[in-house]
Amino acid sequence: MSTVPSTFTADLKARRAPALGGFNLTALRLEVRRLLRNRRTVVITMVFPVVFYLLFGLHKSYSKLPAGHGNIAAFVMISLALYGAVFAATSGGALVSIERAQGWSRQLRLTPLSPPAYITMKVLTSLILGAGSVAVTFVVGRLTAEASMPGYLWIVTALCVWIGSLLFAAFGLFMGYLLPTENVMQLMSLILAVLSFAGGLFIPVSQFAPAVRDIAKWTPLYGLNQLVHTPLLGNGVDWTWVVNVLAWLIIFAAGATWRFRKDTARG
Repeated sequence: MSTVPSTFTADLKARRAPALGGFNLTALRLEVRRLLRNRRTVVITMVFPVVFYLLFGLHKSYSKLPAGHGNIAAFVMISLALYGAVFAATSGGALVSIERAQGWSRQLRLTPLSPPAYITMKVLTSLILGAGSVAVTFVVGRLTAEASMPGYLWIVTALCVWIGSLLFAAFGLFMGYLLPTENVMQLMSLILAVLSFAGGLFIPVSQFAPAVRDIAKWTPLYGLNQLVHTPLLGNGVDWTWVVNVLAWLIIFAAGATWRFRKDTARG
């Protein structure tokens, strides 16, 4: 009867869980490279917000009307940059559904990678794509010379939009684990369109009927939409907007962690 060598047993006992739950820059770089190979997702997230901006932000009777420290064209540009960043971040997170179909999620149970570390890598990867979408939209807005606001606000608002898209990177992960793989992106596109209208990205919430307006204030994009426009409008921050964003971020991150643990459960 064979026995396990004592040196091998000692090696197993000496092993420790990796720092940061297994998070490392090499794995993150591989995730980013894999995402950028998905050309369809990259093209869609870069083109859609620019096309919408050219259609609704340029050469309109309202484009050069004042809005806070800038004009309406700048307001529209920020709104569409947010839509692009949200779409990009959600798409990046939702790609986890493909990994589920390929059985990759269950393979992760053989690795020391913790759920928080895995989710962190996915979120950071989504933010890379979101940064590209924001940059392209703002560059087009600058080159067309229609959008107008002080120089520092171009940087501040772009950073607000990009950082704010973190909320929907978590949302994409949650939906990627929750929805069926074969139609996850179709459902995500529909859900994001509804949330964008409800959050006032395309039509100001102030124009909604009072009952609809009250409901809209509870939706995931409402608080984020208000916050990213605050630097331009200069109207101050309402604490309920911050609570809205933080509450939905906690819900989506917790949901993604729960679904990840369920997918990788040792059974």
